[in-house]
Formats: sequence, structure tokens, C-alpha cells
Amino acid sequence: MYQLTGVTKRYRRGKATVDALKGIDLAIADGDQLVIQGPTGGGKSTLLQMLGGLDRPTSGAVELDGVDLAKLGEAKLTKVRSENIGFIFQSFNLIPTLTAQENVETALVPMGVKGAARRERAARALESVGLGERLAHLPSELSGGQQQRVAIARALVKEPKVLLADEPTGNLDEGTRDDIMGLLEGLWRDRGLTFILVTHDSGIAKRAPRLATIRKGTLTLRERTAA
Repeated sequence: MYQLTGVTKRYRRGKATVDALKGIDLAIADGDQLVIQGPTGGGKSTLLQMLGGLDRPTSGAVELDGVDLAKLGEAKLTKVRSENIGFIFQSFNLIPTLTAQENVETALVPMGVKGAARRERAARALESVGLGERLAHLPSELSGGQQQRVAIARALVKEPKVLLADEPTGNLDEGTRDDIMGLLEGLWRDRGLTFILVTHDSGIAKRAPRLATIRKGTLTLRERTAA
């Protein structure tokens, strides 16, 4: 479970101070799905970075299972990220010289998974996202939707409890967007993941069982039934 209390983030921009997050209080239960919608520059990606331990707040607590990520040393924080949190990004972040299988394997290297076991787990992860016949393909040989499926497999291969997605359909057309969202929602249900996604896309926001909006660093949460 996530518990955020009074989370702020301030940046220096020249002589000015920018308040990216303004006293965020938020609870996210295990197995929850939360979509955070907002305009560019509203603070949604900054908030996701806090949840993933990729950045630290200026003040406040970001607790995951009772552990304040903001207070962990870098080594312990890296361990939490590598074992418990899967990340999906808009730009896919695949290594162009590696095959789909090798890209997925990179997530297991920090965990110390070796050789044949690493290859087997990567292959299974790709099969789970419908790319069992694309293991040896380079990113340049895959469509945008297929590349995002590789990125999803890479996030899931380490069997995290939390999946964080930052505009995962931002580079995709509408039809492919819906395919990827259907895949992610199915994986969330089947695996019992805690799934948090940030987007500016109203089409994605309409699908969410739980929606938060963030503007100018202020978060508003509302519960509703998915359409």
C-alpha cells in the first residue's frame, strides 16, 4: 500500500521557484488501479517519479508498505525499484541493438538472475503480451504497439507488485492505444498488480475505476464506476 502525506516538490528555475507538487495526500491500496490525469506541466509525471522512487520530495513522506522511500539510502532504494516496481514509459526506452528478448532480460540483471533462467523468464514474459514469435526481433523491426508490448514485458518479467506507467500510449494511434490499454487492464486484473498510470488522454481517463486529476501541483481524487 502507498501512503503519501504532505508531499511537496520544488524546483529552481533560474531565479524562480516552481512548486511542482503542493502538499499531496494520497492512499493507494494493494491491487488498486489509479489513473492520474492532467495537462503537461501539471505535476503528474513528477508524482509518478515519487511513487517509483526515481525522485525524492522536498518535504513529506512517500511510504510503500510502511517504508518511506524518501528516507532510504540509494542502495536500498535501488533494490526496492528493481524488485518491486515495474516502469513503462511513453518512449518505450528499448535498447536498439538488443533483441526483444534481450531487452526484457535487462530487467533481471540487477536481480542476479543468470543465463538460461533469465532467457526463459524473458521468453515467457513476451509470450504473455502476445510476442512469443518476436523474441529475436530488434526494436526497429517492430511496430510502435509491439515495442510497447516489449516494454510491458520488461516491466513485468521481474514480477513486481507495482506497475507504474507514464503516458504509455502517448506515441500510439487510437486503435493501438485501446489494444495496449486492454492488455494492461487484463494484466492488472490477472496478476493483482497495483497499477498507476498518468495521462493527458481523456479517452484513457474515462476507463478508470479510480481517477485523480492534477493541475498546478494540486491533486483532486474522485471515485467512480468505470464506463
